[in-house]
Amino acid sequence: MMKMKMKSLVAIAVFLETVSAISLGLVNTEGGLVRGENIPLASGRHMDVFTGIPFADVPETFMKPKPHPGWVDVLDATAFKDICLQVHVAFNTTTGSTDCLYLNIWVPHNGSVSSDMPVMVWIYGGAFMIGSSMGTQILEYSQYSGHELADRGNVIVVSIGYRVGSLGFLSTGEPELAGNYGLWDQQAAIAWVHRNIRKFGGDPDNITIFGESAGGASVSLQTLSPHNKGLFKRAISQSGVALSPWTINKDPSLFAVEVALKVNCPTDEHMASCLKEIDPAALTLAGSFNLSSSASEPIVYHLELSPVIDGDFLPDHPSKLFHNAADIDFLAGVNDMDGYLATSIDVKRVNIDLLSVPVEDVEKLLVAFTKDKGDAALQAALSLYNSTWEPNPSQENLTKTLVDIETDFLFLASTQAALKLHADNAKTGRTYSYIFSEPNQMTGILRPYPSWMGADHTDDVPYMFGKPFTATLMYLAESHRDLSGYMIAYWTNFARTGDPNEGELSVPATWPTFNSTGQKFVELNSRMNESYVGENMRMPFVDLWTNVIPSLPIIIPE
Repeated sequence: MMKMKMKSLVAIAVFLETVSAISLGLVNTEGGLVRGENIPLASGRHMDVFTGIPFADVPETFMKPKPHPGWVDVLDATAFKDICLQVHVAFNTTTGSTDCLYLNIWVPHNGSVSSDMPVMVWIYGGAFMIGSSMGTQILEYSQYSGHELADRGNVIVVSIGYRVGSLGFLSTGEPELAGNYGLWDQQAAIAWVHRNIRKFGGDPDNITIFGESAGGASVSLQTLSPHNKGLFKRAISQSGVALSPWTINKDPSLFAVEVALKVNCPTDEHMASCLKEIDPAALTLAGSFNLSSSASEPIVYHLELSPVIDGDFLPDHPSKLFHNAADIDFLAGVNDMDGYLATSIDVKRVNIDLLSVPVEDVEKLLVAFTKDKGDAALQAALSLYNSTWEPNPSQENLTKTLVDIETDFLFLASTQAALKLHADNAKTGRTYSYIFSEPNQMTGILRPYPSWMGADHTDDVPYMFGKPFTATLMYLAESHRDLSGYMIAYWTNFARTGDPNEGELSVPATWPTFNSTGQKFVELNSRMNESYVGENMRMPFVDLWTNVIPSLPIIIPE
């Protein structure tokens, strides 16, 4: 009996020793040793989580990021750091810090310490104005926690911080204040991951960058910049690409002058040097945008802090840089009602059932989006969108048309154009297209979404991060977990092999490649099967915004 007890104790001790060994322990990075937190998972698996690792030094105002000087003692990487300084959601104060260039890492272990794992680097969205590497808090998990994605997809997930608002994207258009500081932060983080991720069990030659909205546009821009050659292998852009009409600020000096006047700086040759001396919080507040938009003056024209063609990070217009992505696998898509959020800001009546949307708002919105091309462009757009109406268009007809216009103009057409340019310039890089169409889960519950509502802007993100598995009180239906599983499978298979169909997880439908002769895509939702594969997504509308209207001469206003 005693011998049996001893054997049991030895077995338990060996088991505990084995379990405790399923951890990276102290990790020796280029800056010094870091200690994370080891979390037990199901079936004896474990995960190491590192939060708040600096990838660059505290940035100076309007300067590119510099290498971190390192540390002597072991760095305690068990708490998120401050978000980058930005306007508060109320737009009357600021939140965050200038000391914000940190990243977070989730490393799953399955029976033994991981090695040569695929790596996925997340770049958050927020109109280049707001956002953070962890996002908002949902129950006990942060919005962008990589826990479920890393665990279920068996990949390393990294989320990074970068400067936003004035500090990240203000530009005079001159070298002294060139802009794109937030993009340089992203690039520095990606380069840090490439140099250090092997110590965390990752494969530096198999890195995928992915992001949504401004993060998706940032991902696309990172693929096009010559400064990233060899740093990553694949890219996923969700609801935003380099060609989106809100991505590039064509005349940044106009807004720089506005900011300078607000903080009492001169607007002559001394403007840049003066702005660099202003309190960062004051600069951030001075760069906050105006939400008082309308159908005649849409919100997209108020997003004036964004990337610029600086001759350095972006040496030319993005449309001319796709040769730099020739060997990068690229997956991109949109939500079927991505434009609903913008529509609800521009035409506030769409959120109130008791108020009717006037038919004139459709024309006002199209006038705003075609203003530089005049009446010929307006008539082409009107005739196409009106063709979807009943003889006497209903309120549902009118509202859905407004949402379609904003979705097509702001997201869908430019994403299809980027996919085509990627496919046309590709050498070894593969191209994949999708549309996400799961109806918004809050329809008719907390927000006055209409019964016909599809997927609004950002609705895809919680599914991709596995939130239906953790925030089960918010995602009650089993179909939500089905969809989340599908997205995790496609995204992590793609990160592992460059093919969303091939990897460690099975998928509900075979996702075909996109090319110029067969512009195929999958429709992502909880009901999907092989029948949810399509071709030539909304082609007449894509053609309108990418070919018909651009081919018309620019009308110079008198």
